[in-house]
Amino acid sequence: MVEDVHWFVGIDWATQNHRVCLLDAEGRRVGEREFVHGGAGLTELRDWLLEKTKAAPGRIAVAIEMPHGPVVEMLLEHGFTVFAINPKQLDRFRDRFTVAGAKDDSRDALVLGDSLRTDRKAFRQLATDDPTVIELREWSRLMDELLQERTRLANRLRQQLWRYYPQAAELTDDVADDWFLALWQKVPTPAAAAKVSEKAIARILKEHRIRRLDATTVLQTLRKAALFVAPGTREAACVHIRSLVARMHLINQQIKEAGAALDGLCDSLAAQDEENSSGQSHEQCDVAILRSWPGIGRIVLATLLTEAAQPLQARDYHALRALAGVAPVTRQSGKQRFVIRRLACNKRLQTAVHHWSRVAIQRDAAARRRYDALRQRGHGHARALRGVADRLLSALCATLTHRTLYEADQRSAQTVATP
Repeated sequence: MVEDVHWFVGIDWATQNHRVCLLDAEGRRVGEREFVHGGAGLTELRDWLLEKTKAAPGRIAVAIEMPHGPVVEMLLEHGFTVFAINPKQLDRFRDRFTVAGAKDDSRDALVLGDSLRTDRKAFRQLATDDPTVIELREWSRLMDELLQERTRLANRLRQQLWRYYPQAAELTDDVADDWFLALWQKVPTPAAAAKVSEKAIARILKEHRIRRLDATTVLQTLRKAALFVAPGTREAACVHIRSLVARMHLINQQIKEAGAALDGLCDSLAAQDEENSSGQSHEQCDVAILRSWPGIGRIVLATLLTEAAQPLQARDYHALRALAGVAPVTRQSGKQRFVIRRLACNKRLQTAVHHWSRVAIQRDAAARRRYDALRQRGHGHARALRGVADRLLSALCATLTHRTLYEADQRSAQTVATP
């Protein structure tokens, strides 16, 4: 238990060496050492703490800036009580020890340990995540990276087409799609488009199940008047695009694999939750509840489960809205009072909640009414979406607390009744 803690440790972590300061309950410095990052070094850190304190790991509280990583995982795995703090907050605590702004590793370790002793409420206690959640978090972040890389490559491809073949880009808004890449490989230039048969184009469209376009329309578009370009321009652009196409095929395949992994891991979490419900079929798991909400798809679901795991488990609406960046920040001094947007938040969770509210106003009547009411009060689109997101998070925590799925009628009634 946290109340049984009698030893306080501050760790100023680094890439190669970690500075550790050990304090007793009165704030006296018992010891200070530096440990090399690695299996042997972290094991030595654990043994040193246990030897110096002669106490059980649960009675030793550790403060660190980094809320994850091998140091945190090692300490949690061996039963230590670990707390994290934002570096900006730590900077404020540092002013207690020096007004001159001095800073070094030893001082930071001391500040961490002593601040945890005196201001424990400013720290966030960490817990070991479920192994499935850890894997799901990695796939979720990998999916974001892949989508961003796909967008970058698509923009470069469109720019090269603009140089010599702009009519090809008129066929689709997504030039990174596999069918368009296959089409370009078949007809990479206007000259090739003039010679290709309609049957060959129809075969590509059929293989990729493209029904919104037919071969005749595709050929008519590709055979529009070509640009006049300098000799060598087409060849140079084709060289560049050929390199992009190979990478985009790989990216598209990896995105499919990541999507399948996200679905499989979410299903695994749902199965675990059903097993933990002791066979009570009337209780719904968190994954099923989240999936029942309009606007929560594969990516948003994975982001909520991984980036907001602890607030969701605690049904902590206030922590969730602050972490997602929808809770406003009030600054008041004397007669002046400002309410501004929260910038200190989890950016991935902020993006996911933004897209959730964006889709929700299209599919949920209550969310749409909330959005329209905020717009009528003079709020901009982004501000109105944050207001919708705030209301959605509140209702989500209520459904998680009561273990009930989303129901449109109940949601509408709740929204109307809420001031």
